[in-house]
Amino acid sequence: MRPRVGQMLSSTVDTTAVIVVRCPDGDLEITCGGAAMAEGNVPGPTGTPDPGLMGGALLGKRYADEDLGVELLCTKPGPGTLAANGVPLPVKSAKPLPASD
Repeated sequence: MRPRVGQMLSSTVDTTAVIVVRCPDGDLEITCGGAAMAEGNVPGPTGTPDPGLMGGALLGKRYADEDLGVELLCTKPGPGTLAANGVPLPVKSAKPLPASD
């Protein structure tokens, strides 16, 4: 799949939905719970998740991998782990504010 910025992706194994914030130019496999995510809204779970990839996705959190150049914003939470090319995506940490001494 070649994701685009602004594209909505939905999990096929749980309720997770994300929006692509940043992505590389090439193909990228974005999964949730071990299953490929589908473009747009999916009416309901149609597959079974991988029990080892059920770390959860939190509403409003950004998941990113700087090496791959991908960033996703979670718009609907779910129990599946978000991953890109088989690598679980960690929650992106907030940038520290400058000191106001």
